[in-house]
Amino acid sequence: MMQSTMQAFSLVFDPYVLLVMLGASIFGLVVGAIPGLTATMATALLVPITFFMPPVPAIAAIVTATAMAIFSGDIPGCLLRIPGTPASAAYTDEAYQLTLKGQAELALGAGLVFSAIGGLFGTAVLVLAAPALAEIALKFSSFEYFWLVVLGLSCAVFIGNSSTLKACISLLIGLLVACVGLENPGGFPRFTFGNTELMGGVSVIPMMVGMFAVSEVLRFVVNMDPPARLVVNKLGNVFSGMWDLLKKYPGALLRGSTLGTIIGIQPGAGADMAAWISYAMSKKFSKEPEKFGTGHIEGIVESGAANNSALAGAWIPALVFGIPGDSITAIAIGVLYLKGLNPGPTLFLNNPENVYAIFLVFVIANLIMIPLGWATIKAATNILRVPGNILMPTILLFCIVGSFAINNTVFGVTVMLVFGVLAYIMEENGFPVAPAILGVVLGTMLEETFVTSMIKSNNSVLGFFERPISAGLGVVTFTILFWPVASWLVKRLRQPAGA
Repeated sequence: MMQSTMQAFSLVFDPYVLLVMLGASIFGLVVGAIPGLTATMATALLVPITFFMPPVPAIAAIVTATAMAIFSGDIPGCLLRIPGTPASAAYTDEAYQLTLKGQAELALGAGLVFSAIGGLFGTAVLVLAAPALAEIALKFSSFEYFWLVVLGLSCAVFIGNSSTLKACISLLIGLLVACVGLENPGGFPRFTFGNTELMGGVSVIPMMVGMFAVSEVLRFVVNMDPPARLVVNKLGNVFSGMWDLLKKYPGALLRGSTLGTIIGIQPGAGADMAAWISYAMSKKFSKEPEKFGTGHIEGIVESGAANNSALAGAWIPALVFGIPGDSITAIAIGVLYLKGLNPGPTLFLNNPENVYAIFLVFVIANLIMIPLGWATIKAATNILRVPGNILMPTILLFCIVGSFAINNTVFGVTVMLVFGVLAYIMEENGFPVAPAILGVVLGTMLEETFVTSMIKSNNSVLGFFERPISAGLGVVTFTILFWPVASWLVKRLRQPAGA
């Protein structure tokens, strides 16, 4: 372990890796600070560039950019009342009310400092939990992995979606896309329509670039709303009063960091859900709940810590089981496969130095967030004035070049454009994109583990419940699947007759 740790330090503190992290940090901060450009979009745009990098700098670029983008989404939320990323939406009104009171520095400073602290907390849990879970996962067979995949897909549908039906439809679209090509237990070409390009299936990276980046470009094209006006033109010392907040709200900080990490571990949850739930919890347990919505800093402290701790939490199932915790880690898993670092418990055995390097990157990313975030806040008034009619065509150009470069084929660009239009139509009609992405990433694993398990058990379904861990996972999965039905039945039974 000591040798692997030393190798990880040498891998990360390489001048090239540090330079990549610096560049990715600036990129993530700028993308997150511009309304409409999400942290997931920042990740998707980075993927074609990471294709030409060694494994450690490639993952370092993704981790650093997303951590920075999640924080910098607070900046337009505070100054324009437009959240830069969905993770900042939960406390945008709170931050904007503080700005109207002349306390923009306090709101932005709290978002910066407590995001970094929450990120470090989540990283600590990642470092402690992931290796321990990997040891347990080494004992898993196809039965346990099947239930884990079903559990992950169930969580993506039933956690935090306003419409379960629409989330299910989105998931089924993703599973259908995962069926395309020869990558199935029978090796039979499915849904290829005679096209040889589809024999290898739908390329995941161009698909994700389309769904997260091209869809935002389309949304900008059809959006006719006038640009928002900046409330302040100059910002003071953002670190003033942070120590007092730390002493006043230690419970909120710990609660937000813990809750964010736990939510991040849930497949399909992500930083935006962590922020919303944490904000609601902050209001529930606050001694001054009546102040929420009027410019109360407590909600920002707790939610700011939650959204960044969720990022690290999402990497736990991604590294240990190959199951993405959110759409960002879904993209990261694709990069890991491209680099030959197949996610799963064997990654900790075969490439421990790379795993420890990822841990170290998380620590460094959250530490450098403070000085770089401070610089971004100072430059915010200029960043927020970038014209969208210049920015969006540039992003589309990067998307096209990147999608072409992955396989050096125009088919990748076609995939990107098709799924960009599909994602735009889905989101405009209230269908979440995240379940579709999880369906594509986990669809192949779902089919392979099911077929393998059925062969092992001589086509007996009881084989899925004969092993203790498999049976436990099966019970948990069925509980989540049938919980909405059970809740509905209980409500019906409790209603008085004739009501």
